Amino acid sequence: MFDGAFKSLPTKPKAISKDSYRERQQRFLSQYDVGDLIIVSSLPEATRSNDVHYPYRSSSDMLYMCGWSDPEATLLFYHDEGKWVTHLFVQPKDTLMEIWEGRRPGVEGALKDWPVNQASPSDELIDYLEQLLEDAVRVHVRTGINTLIDSIVMQAVEKRDRKRQHFGTGPISIEDPSRRIAEMRLRKSEEEIEQMRYAAEVSSKAHALAMAASKDGIHEFQIQSIIEGFFVYGGTSGWAYPSIVGCGENATILHYTVNNAPCQSDEIILIDAGAEYEGYAADITRSWPIGGSFSEAQREIYEIVLEAQEKAIDACRVGNPYNMPHEVACRTLAEGLIRLGIITQSLEQALDFETGDLRKWYMHNTGHWLGLDVHDVGTYKPDGTPRLLEAGMVLTVEPGLYFGAWRPDVDCPERYANIGIRIEDDVLVTEGDPDVLTASCPKTIADIERIVGSL
Repeated sequence: MFDGAFKSLPTKPKAISKDSYRERQQRFLSQYDVGDLIIVSSLPEATRSNDVHYPYRSSSDMLYMCGWSDPEATLLFYHDEGKWVTHLFVQPKDTLMEIWEGRRPGVEGALKDWPVNQASPSDELIDYLEQLLEDAVRVHVRTGINTLIDSIVMQAVEKRDRKRQHFGTGPISIEDPSRRIAEMRLRKSEEEIEQMRYAAEVSSKAHALAMAASKDGIHEFQIQSIIEGFFVYGGTSGWAYPSIVGCGENATILHYTVNNAPCQSDEIILIDAGAEYEGYAADITRSWPIGGSFSEAQREIYEIVLEAQEKAIDACRVGNPYNMPHEVACRTLAEGLIRLGIITQSLEQALDFETGDLRKWYMHNTGHWLGLDVHDVGTYKPDGTPRLLEAGMVLTVEPGLYFGAWRPDVDCPERYANIGIRIEDDVLVTEGDPDVLTASCPKTIADIERIVGSL
């Protein structure tokens, strides 16, 4: 099943280079002063059940700053003899543990292959950190990730001993560096874009395969297995977020993840699923008829959502406020629903956030930042007003309409009962036209009806 789609995938991009990481670190550290100590921690491993762990995924900030993906890692930035030191603490080599759990780069590997000046075993971190804290003035750490580090830093700030009284040593404040890192992560480099483009291409092929395999009686979890299986077959680390695979009324539930119902030929299936490659997420939603042909009512709703999405994508341009795609999409959706008679209010009434009827059928935003997190970092209103889009930003565009006949809070039109349509693409803002990273994923009615059920 996968071979044909896999052959059409592009070559995997090169990994982000050490030089790029070092340049990234220099830009980051240029915002800090002598006396600053910056701590970036990996996430702890999480227990799934008893002695079984979830598959490990490090913190996005750790991945961004140096690319280290193994657990029990801490990255320190500090001044020594007039220059910045990048010091990574990692799991040491351990033959017994490597026999059971896999090879470790260790300290030697970290120094050889990662963009750091120094590396040490993770079990030496605490003693080393306590020494650094004596000379630090300000500590920059995101609390809540490593409780032991949090405790040591807090003790150092609160410490009132004779040494501090005589010499004024020790940190006086704690600050979260996440916002500064987020500002950098918001604008993607060419190398980052290539990682995202590959994740998007694998995800696009996976959706197309799911379309081709759709047929009456197939279950949601069977379609989910095709998509997620191809994520792995395509060389990604798997899904970037739990897949949403909903048929019929389940397509009208925004974050439906049970994925266990059978699908009937007259139903619309909505799939929101994306792969992760080298930490970077894709995020695609497609909706199609299980039987291969849109009914007249399904086609009416689909055409409205597709028009809204295409107009919203066109609004993803340098200098436009980030919320313009949402406003464009809302206006187009409302106009379409008024045209069908589903909304009887005027356009301006329908668009009112509090009392407008559009909110009955479209209740979420049209997009979000995308990158190392599927809902990526970056403030939307840094000064209280919508941020203007810049080249290098990547965002999703995902309008939808949801007619859940099961809902007691609305009077759902019978003609459109249990139709749920969302169409989502990943869009790179450029100096020219928007670059749709997921453009190869079918979404026109003609393409969908040609592909669905073709296997």
